[in-house]
Amino acid sequence: MTQPIFDVSTAIAVLNQTLEFAYPTITVVGELSQFQVSKGKWVYFDLKDEQSKLRCFGSVWQLKTALEDGMQVEVVAQPRLHNLYGFSLNIQAIRPVGEGSIRKAADLLRKKLEKEGLFAPERKRALPYPPERIALIASGQSAAYADFLKILQARWPYLEIDHYEVQVQGASAEEELVTAIQQANSDAGCNVLVMIRGGGSADDLAAFSTETVTRAIAMSRIPTMVAIGHEVDIALSELAADVRASTPSNAAELLVPDREAVRVSVATSKSFLNKVVADELASRKQQLNQARIDLKGFVDVFIQEKKTHLEHARLRLESYHPKQVMKRGYGLVRRGGRLVKITDTFTPGDTIDVELLHNTLTSEVKKVSKK
Repeated sequence: MTQPIFDVSTAIAVLNQTLEFAYPTITVVGELSQFQVSKGKWVYFDLKDEQSKLRCFGSVWQLKTALEDGMQVEVVAQPRLHNLYGFSLNIQAIRPVGEGSIRKAADLLRKKLEKEGLFAPERKRALPYPPERIALIASGQSAAYADFLKILQARWPYLEIDHYEVQVQGASAEEELVTAIQQANSDAGCNVLVMIRGGGSADDLAAFSTETVTRAIAMSRIPTMVAIGHEVDIALSELAADVRASTPSNAAELLVPDREAVRVSVATSKSFLNKVVADELASRKQQLNQARIDLKGFVDVFIQEKKTHLEHARLRLESYHPKQVMKRGYGLVRRGGRLVKITDTFTPGDTIDVELLHNTLTSEVKKVSKK
């Protein structure tokens, strides 16, 4: 059988068709090398192991987290032959793998977001306590979900819960978490957004430290609480949340009060208030009794003072009565039955009556002398 003969361009086209048919996409794990971003749009790097390396090319939009040389990454890509640059992988998705690389990527992203102020304390909002209705983002099949609901119902069964079902790990987790956060913010009624999952490896928890999920939490209109059950590593979405809980169980405890504790507190407060009111009434009653006694004493003294004053006034007034004056030897002078005044004039021969205390004298004016 005669072997076909191709020119270079045709050979490359045939090989690309063969690659596309046999391996439309491949997943490759290796060490990141010579990583660079061009014009803010394109990324170039080599993926290598101890013996080989592959040239990779893609868009910055495929980057879900910060990357740097030396990281172990998993690349989903299309193998291609380029007319000028030879064999390369066209990236569709890339993510760090392995505990060290995942932590390093998260640390790079943390520094970037921290510089933007996404984790600043002044951005944190207080959660309503207790909330009336929450948006719960979690896997309904997880132990974390069951523990959270169990404690929540035991402590405060009056809370309404809107559950947004998501995958919390794996390829679709990041997108589902972001969609759930956005949907919860679009729906009306919830006044706290809670996102939970149990513990796991760094790879299991990676979705909660991606840039898109972290930014979605930071941009939430609804106050947020995030609880990832892993005390060693804190997910970036926890740092962006208004409140972080150490575990889903702790989230339930922080979110609502214990109804039994509230009942005891109300009973104690009621007893205390009753005592305060009773003590206040007794004190007021004692004050009123004392005020009544003081007022009576004041009124008695006031009345006595007024009586004394009136008596003195009466005595002074009586001392000016004509009869009292007459007792001291004075008399009333009348002319024609009318009391004479200081302005009246007299002429010799005028008849006047002088009224004394016991007698009335009728006299004739003999002489008028001027003073």
